[in-house]
Amino acid sequence: MAALSTSQQNYINEFNSKDYLNTSYRANGGLLLGEWTGFVLPNLHETFTKGGVKGDTLLDFGTGASIYQLLSACEVFDKIIVSDLLEQNRAEFQKWLKKDPDAFDWTHIIEHVCELEGNRENCEQKAEKLRSKVKEILKCDALKKNPFDPVIVPPVDCILSCLCLECPCKDIKSYCNVLKNFQELIKPGGHLLISGTLNGTFYHAGNKRFNIMTARKEDLEMAFKDAGYEIVKVVYAPRIDKSRMDIADFDGKYFIHAQKLK
Repeated sequence: MAALSTSQQNYINEFNSKDYLNTSYRANGGLLLGEWTGFVLPNLHETFTKGGVKGDTLLDFGTGASIYQLLSACEVFDKIIVSDLLEQNRAEFQKWLKKDPDAFDWTHIIEHVCELEGNRENCEQKAEKLRSKVKEILKCDALKKNPFDPVIVPPVDCILSCLCLECPCKDIKSYCNVLKNFQELIKPGGHLLISGTLNGTFYHAGNKRFNIMTARKEDLEMAFKDAGYEIVKVVYAPRIDKSRMDIADFDGKYFIHAQKLK
């Protein structure tokens, strides 16, 4: 039997944002560089261009301390709200926003997105555009019916969430409940973009191990349907590099674009 998901209190006490970023995204060695970013960034770019997903406001749920998932979104949304449970993640994101010298260096990933968009020479402009679009940094809790309680967030055009829901959710029923609660946060006809890993049970941030819900293909699509969404697009891909399964043991990736019914 898979271990239970790491508790919220353990995340609050033990999660080190900089350790996670260095483990996952550092240039020349991050576990998720290429393997994850090479999957999710093209899917997001395509969704925000050919897929026609755009609007006034995008809500990024469970942002962590990451910016990569917002680099294409900032071209087609006027306002971006980022959110995370952990104060340390929100503080680390704020460092990048304010150009703190101690902020994580995302240059290599920004360059990759600019290359996808055919505009590699304008990486600094891309970073500044994203900074200008981020209007709020909120605390969120996926397990609450209103994840932003006591704050009321008006319905948005799109919710995006990457590598998040497998952390707070203990099983697919809990995952489906989170999707149902998202319905209240999305405008009629609005979009939900969720991406994560398949068949994983844990990952590391530095030397700390965190257990996650195991997401399986056959369960995911049913969860979206049970939560009342129309699935627009689903992409699955296997993990290619399995040399560091001791750091994170997922064996695939998924990207799901769903839509709230009008």
